[in-house]
Amino acid sequence: MSLTLDLTGRRALVTGAGQGVGAGIAGLLARAGARVMINDLVADRAEQQAAELRASGGDAVAAPFDVTDFDQVTESIADLDGVDILINNAGNAGGDSWPGMVNFAESDPADWDRFLGVNLYGVMNATRAALPTMIEHGWGRVVTIISDSARIGEPKMAAYAAAKAGAAGLMRAISKEVGRHGITANSISLGTMRTPLTEASWEGLDEQQAAARLKGYPVRRPGLPDDVAGLVGYLVSPGASWITGQTIPLNGGYSVAQ
Repeated sequence: MSLTLDLTGRRALVTGAGQGVGAGIAGLLARAGARVMINDLVADRAEQQAAELRASGGDAVAAPFDVTDFDQVTESIADLDGVDILINNAGNAGGDSWPGMVNFAESDPADWDRFLGVNLYGVMNATRAALPTMIEHGWGRVVTIISDSARIGEPKMAAYAAAKAGAAGLMRAISKEVGRHGITANSISLGTMRTPLTEASWEGLDEQQAAARLKGYPVRRPGLPDDVAGLVGYLVSPGASWITGQTIPLNGGYSVAQ
């Protein structure tokens, strides 16, 4: 089996790809020869990332749509004549109006939708829109980025954990529906990441404080976008054609799968 990733002729959609983990994934797919649709809710971020990939020789187009709007998702995928590879990366931990970490018994049901909208319904919308063409072509890859908050549970983050766990459950269910069409569906469960979205929480930490944050990680560093891109690259490759319905931890050993 060759370890060279060649996605020439494949069309890929990466949601939430204007920065951070999504940008890292999009870059790897573009370098492998795929035509990459860069989705982001913020149009300027999508345009800038697509322009950077084109400048480095990649084939990329911006797709600034809201994953929570099924019609927008469907229209954008139709504009690309369908996709072969879908990376459900867009997510949030509540957005600018995040209510903070709170025990579920004290949570406000009005706050739940901001977690469910992107993290679960966004994944459902994009996956539903992408699958018909994959089925028609007899090949496809769906990879959804979730969180260890979903896989093992995190206190005071129950709504977020529920949304991410729901997305993983969706992958398991559709893997059984579409496997006969040459389509795989998997989830990657992330631990603590260092990205533009989380950078503010790392700034100002001294060495001791940073070590305290990472004390539960055998690999004593946060995850980086390239860590995620590498695993995504394998899961969308021909070599991973017998891996489906799985939730794969990518977390520096924070929690160990059994």
